[in-house]
Amino acid sequence: MILIGENLNVMSQTLGPALRERNAGPIEEMAREETEAGIDLVDLNIGPARKGGDELMAWVVNTVQAVTDKMLSLDTTNLDAMEAGLGVRKGPVLINSVSLQSSRIDRGLELANKYNANLIGLLWSNEGMPRDVNERAMHTVDFVYKANEAGIPNERIWIDPIASPISVEINQVKACVEFMTMLGEIAPGCKSTVGLSNISNGAPDALRCWLNRTYMIMLMRYGLYSAIVDAFDKDLMQIARGERPDIVELVHKMMDGEKPDISSLPKEMANYARTTRVLMGESLYSASWLEV
Repeated sequence: MILIGENLNVMSQTLGPALRERNAGPIEEMAREETEAGIDLVDLNIGPARKGGDELMAWVVNTVQAVTDKMLSLDTTNLDAMEAGLGVRKGPVLINSVSLQSSRIDRGLELANKYNANLIGLLWSNEGMPRDVNERAMHTVDFVYKANEAGIPNERIWIDPIASPISVEINQVKACVEFMTMLGEIAPGCKSTVGLSNISNGAPDALRCWLNRTYMIMLMRYGLYSAIVDAFDKDLMQIARGERPDIVELVHKMMDGEKPDISSLPKEMANYARTTRVLMGESLYSASWLEV
């Protein structure tokens, strides 16, 4: 699986000020650490960057590519900033992201075509987040059609069905998994990606990792190509790299209907089993789901 490190983010208490002050040290350190952790792409999230975003994105791209040769993912809603970053990037690049919103899609596709970039197709329309699996399918068809018209082949499109927090709506969690079973048929050649940490938004910090890892495994069952992840979750990285087939097997068997005796499992495996039940909607989410 292709792993995109999420940690170089303007929301960081350390990196936010460094970005604003153009202090290269912390930015370079994070890029090196993510590279050493084994990620495949470094995501450069500068947020909306409404003021001076173009100069900021160009600066951070140059800063990061001076210390790592990893592919970059440019992450901003400011399309002028996006173009500034694309203009100085050396080598392959991923646009994160282009939504279906009428105010964004034409310019986003134009940039992807102009700079021969891969792009994440975010299934967010003028009406907001898709309500169910059917809307995700319809939005995918619409996005791919528009991208193809703009000269972008399916192979450069990474579809993001939008993971939703388990603390908000279980049906959205299940719809995202169901959508993955259809993507290959709906959009042959397109890749898939997901912002994995979204699934655990609102959960206690110490418990978020269980949701992130387990949801990744569930999506892997249907061919998840890539994920935007915490580069420093070593267990997640091991699972994604195929080093924990025991955990993957447990979760996938539960998805196929098996019901293990959780009380007989070692604690780690029991945690994954309980988390799988929550993400499948078989038990209610609460902050104490690992104890139930």
